Amino acid sequence: MQGLKFGFTFPKVYNTYFLAIISTIGGMLFGFDISSISAIIITDQYVNYFDNPAGLWQGGIGAALAGGSIVGAVASGFISDKFGRRDSIAFAGLWWLAGTAVQVATTSRAQLIVGRCLNGVCVGITSSQVPVYRAEIAKKDKRGSIIVIQQLAIEIGILVMYFIGYGYGFIPGPTASFRTAWGIQFVPCFILLVGLPFLPRSPRWLAKVGRTEEAVTVLANIQAGGDKSDPFVVAEWEEITTVLAAEREALPGWRKFVMNGMWRRTFAGFSVQAWQQLSGANVMTYYLTYVFYMANLSGNINLISAGVQYALFIVFTLVTYIFIDKTGRRPLLIFGALGMATCHFVIGGTLGMYGKSVPEGVQGNANVTIRVTGSPSYTVIAFSYLLIIVYALTLAPVCWVYAAEVWSLETRGKGMGYVRLLPNSPVPTSAYTPNRIAATGNWLFNFALGLFVPPAFKNISWKTFIVFGTLCLGAAVQFFFSYPETGRKTLEEIEIMFRPGGPKPWKTKMGESVLDERAASVVAETQGSLAEEGKVQVVREDGRVEMVGRGDDEKDEKEKWSS
Repeated sequence: MQGLKFGFTFPKVYNTYFLAIISTIGGMLFGFDISSISAIIITDQYVNYFDNPAGLWQGGIGAALAGGSIVGAVASGFISDKFGRRDSIAFAGLWWLAGTAVQVATTSRAQLIVGRCLNGVCVGITSSQVPVYRAEIAKKDKRGSIIVIQQLAIEIGILVMYFIGYGYGFIPGPTASFRTAWGIQFVPCFILLVGLPFLPRSPRWLAKVGRTEEAVTVLANIQAGGDKSDPFVVAEWEEITTVLAAEREALPGWRKFVMNGMWRRTFAGFSVQAWQQLSGANVMTYYLTYVFYMANLSGNINLISAGVQYALFIVFTLVTYIFIDKTGRRPLLIFGALGMATCHFVIGGTLGMYGKSVPEGVQGNANVTIRVTGSPSYTVIAFSYLLIIVYALTLAPVCWVYAAEVWSLETRGKGMGYVRLLPNSPVPTSAYTPNRIAATGNWLFNFALGLFVPPAFKNISWKTFIVFGTLCLGAAVQFFFSYPETGRKTLEEIEIMFRPGGPKPWKTKMGESVLDERAASVVAETQGSLAEEGKVQVVREDGRVEMVGRGDDEKDEKEKWSS
């Protein structure tokens, strides 16, 4: 499990925001694929060429990405453990290139589904491992905003691809419009594959696989500009090695996810991603143009109005990016779910009270069988926008952050993988379970809802929103009783909260990190009676913490220690 090695190395960039931006292009791929469908499904070219797909056929096309993502999320932990977080993202890019090629060349509904499944394998891997990579390189007080960049990338991808699809919809011909739009998806993947070699590996993964010298160097470069004697570097390295030692004594196999209190973290990681999908945001990202058909918008007005929603998505996620590390995770999750429930109930109630049945389908689209006009239509439009604003401020970014934080080092990669399919309890350091479990949870529910929404619109119309509103209330209840606050705590401190006998979730608060105290302790040891004059603590390449003279040559000091 040493990862890929070559006879040469690329220069590395250690700025955490640069690392986050490049790695998060993987999220942009997800956004591209979402709106490559949402902007095109109501165009004449698409409807005519694919013979007006409705019900399960359209659900299958929409859900194909999530179906492939389940496979990618399940496999991501194995790949991440063996080759590392960074290289697993690169491997995912190859699947994206293959899937895009199949979509561009599509001649049937079935081939389109296959192409989207291949793209989904890529998204399943990146959606689980990109948050893991960012969580493991970020400082504790910046981790939330760093991970939120993932959601921003998804939204930027959605917005850019949506208007590309909208613009290319004016290209004449039976298929040139959507083939050209889908071909644009090659571009962000090429940028990702070019940028990844300049990113360092995760220091926590390097420590896990025994590459201690590299781990120490990367940690120092990211956290303190290469200063291995920096108090925070020393304190954080001691935390990492202590937790690793405990986790390597953990139970093997699946038991590490449920024994010694680990079940709480597994459940939290899986369910937070499931609730992100069950909140009904899927409706507003994949099928907003259908909702606006219900509100009596059609043609270019419909498409442009849906594009405005995607722009709002970005703007309000940027707001969350600014304050997420100041407000904590729990309030955003709880009040976000309550706010979304309110919006769903208003939309569903308005359609139910004032909607007129259109059995032949609005604008001939068999998936939309109800329509409101006048003031009720404005209500539907307004609360559709408000729903996405609340989602962008809360569940959209925060669920990504929380799912990446709750796993132990041993289980983080696999856990995020499984969770998207839909971390001091001793647990092995495999990337296999928590994040993979999280990703799997997300994609399982994404797939189910992708299949469910078009038939639901066709058969129960406005009641679809009542179902989602009720689910949001359930999410708020679980968030309150099950999720401890993880904001401004180190990943190792979060592990302690999930131990048997840990604090009740509703009694936890943001911050209260002991890393600052440990760093102060390092400074005190250096300056106090335990240290000789002119000496500091430093993390050595072999992972040991030693007192060395400030003016000593590091190479000489290493040789003296070795002798």
